[in-house]
Amino acid sequence: MTTEDQTAIVEFLASPSTHGGEEVRRIDTHASVVFLAGSRAWKLKRAVRYDYLDFSTADRRRAMCEAELRINRRTAPGIYVGVTPVTREPDGSLALGGAGAPVDWVLEMTRFDEGGLFDRLAAGGRLDLGLMRPLAVAVAELHLTAERRYDHGGTAGMAWVIDGNAAGFADQGLGILEPAACARVTRDSTRALESLSATLDARRADGFVRQCHGDLHLRNIVLLDGRPTPFDAVEFNDEIACIDVQYDLAFLLMDLFRRQMPRHANVVLNGYLAATGDIDGLALLALFLSCRAAVRAKTSATAARLQTDPEARRELEDLAREYLDRAERLLHPPVPSLVAIGGLSGSGKSTLSHALAPSLGAVPGAVVVRTDEIRKRLCGVSPLARLGPQGYTPEVSQRVYAAAAAEASRVVRSGHSAIVDGVFARPGDRDAITQVAASAAVAFTGLWLDAPGSVLMDRTARRTADVSDADSAVVKAQVAQDSGPIAWRRLRAERAAGTVLQDSVAILAPFLQTGSAVPET
Repeated sequence: MTTEDQTAIVEFLASPSTHGGEEVRRIDTHASVVFLAGSRAWKLKRAVRYDYLDFSTADRRRAMCEAELRINRRTAPGIYVGVTPVTREPDGSLALGGAGAPVDWVLEMTRFDEGGLFDRLAAGGRLDLGLMRPLAVAVAELHLTAERRYDHGGTAGMAWVIDGNAAGFADQGLGILEPAACARVTRDSTRALESLSATLDARRADGFVRQCHGDLHLRNIVLLDGRPTPFDAVEFNDEIACIDVQYDLAFLLMDLFRRQMPRHANVVLNGYLAATGDIDGLALLALFLSCRAAVRAKTSATAARLQTDPEARRELEDLAREYLDRAERLLHPPVPSLVAIGGLSGSGKSTLSHALAPSLGAVPGAVVVRTDEIRKRLCGVSPLARLGPQGYTPEVSQRVYAAAAAEASRVVRSGHSAIVDGVFARPGDRDAITQVAASAAVAFTGLWLDAPGSVLMDRTARRTADVSDADSAVVKAQVAQDSGPIAWRRLRAERAAGTVLQDSVAILAPFLQTGSAVPET
């Protein structure tokens, strides 16, 4: 696999004298060596060739450095500085960007605080839930602007993944992964691929296969200037990087869920769907998530074989088995259901919706369809912009609830559960959302949150930076309105949010993920 001797170059880059006397810290991976010195990081690609990666010549390494620079400047222009030659000077010494002939190439990067890496924040219990919506937007912006690739992805692209996983199970997984479990994952993945083949190929034809990140997990995301910033995207293999956008997203969702951060994963999913509108891709998500877990099972088994420390080897073997078990379970998601949460403004509908969503239905939980967000979208304004009376006419409200019903229908027909959050004061709106569930042949639960008008007005008065425009005047008008007989399950919403949540969990228990913990508000 090694094609050239880079010993002298590595020693040169590891020397403090190369970096003005700065202390150098070296990080080794199977494909590169990174040298951290002062405010800079220098990445040398190893002279290696694998079946999925070719850095075998200096010219090839230069091309890959330039590709990595170009691809990663899409999301992290502040990190990626340029490509610099390692040169052989007339006196035979090596230099960074000298006047001599280039003998190799390095990627120059701005060094960042490694404490801001999302995997470290997650491990320390410090990954703020509030960062997940901006992260979802960052991923969505990457996908929306990424180059469309009609020559990759589709059924053939996912078959390549499944076949590669099967080969990895048989080779590197031997003696680590249970053969019967490996066979089941391969069999069920293949069956899922066959049933979804037309959808995969249609999405490729529609431009949903793009030059994505390719390795979108928490270790490749950093908090930079207060913003979640993906970096280290795959440049060396288009089979890995040129994929369906939701297969790219699936790696992040799977990583969050595996780390027992289901609410984080659910917020990312909902934020991504709000930014892209890509609801139709949900039909593929179970297969995508499973394939991502299977890839990690394979790579964890491979890493275990390379370990000389027995304890580290055991940990990686256990991790590989955990990923394989997850890959199998993800291929058999629970049946979807539809939940509607109604009640006057200030009753706590949105708080309850987002607390329930991570545990409802397939991983990573339910899609929350919020009528307040749909109203702003239909009126062509940003979510936090306030609408005047023209945004709340009966005609506009009718369009809003029709759009919410249509969106919920698309979600549940894709195999995912949906929670629709709206006032639902008009009987016709309640009937319409009930009919969505009946038409899709999924279970329906309607929850109605009751609270005294004084409580509702106090809550709406204390809102800040909320998509809802409701204030005390709106609440007074709603209280005076006749909502007709309400057959939904009624909950006293003036109580603490946690108590309302516990009651809701008891009602929805048949539809919650098996073994899921009661979510927190």
